Amino acid sequence: MKKKPLILALAVLSIVCITVVLYDFNVIPHKKYPGSDFGIPAYQSPCDLDGDGVDDQTDLLQSVRQYISQRPRYKSRYYAVSGYPDDGYGVCTDVVAFGMRGAGYDLMELVAEDIAAAPDCYTVETPDRQIDFRRVRNLKVYFRRHAQSLTTDIRDITQWQGGDIVIWDGHIGVVSDSRNRKGVPFVIHHANPFQLQYEEDILESWGPVIGHYRLLPPDD
Repeated sequence: MKKKPLILALAVLSIVCITVVLYDFNVIPHKKYPGSDFGIPAYQSPCDLDGDGVDDQTDLLQSVRQYISQRPRYKSRYYAVSGYPDDGYGVCTDVVAFGMRGAGYDLMELVAEDIAAAPDCYTVETPDRQIDFRRVRNLKVYFRRHAQSLTTDIRDITQWQGGDIVIWDGHIGVVSDSRNRKGVPFVIHHANPFQLQYEEDILESWGPVIGHYRLLPPDD
């Protein structure tokens, strides 16, 4: 008879452990809070490059949401004609590229032009405009050279805004305008074929952030 309470306790413990693991890996969605809950107003860019009446920062974030709403499947492919994926597949860099394109920035052309202008800054042996903009190592260089560099301290929550770009070693995403209970923002990203959600509470758990950037108007 004493075995039943033990079995029940082990079952409850197992459920708790599984729940914690699923929560940590964002399989169980985390609750989202707006920046206004923490007294953080949304940043608006002074630039509207494509002239659509929406500032670049907001435009980029909205375009990212439009892109992930199509639920692209994760696979690395080469697109000899379009450069940009056109078949429902994509990788982490495409979240940024499609977000920027929706705001009027052609990341494929911008990276190709910068590699041609400053080849010594990049580790690219043979430039290929169709793929260079889809490599994190190249985007680390490009944004360091052409975007506003911001804090990588995730505890400084007022400095993180929806539409910012965040880079880890080998991975990149776009900062969400939703935050966790501590005010740390979610990230919109595409990491692997098994990802259930594209907007996740990973900024504190993914690993050391090595870059945090915000688009600058083209003339800056």
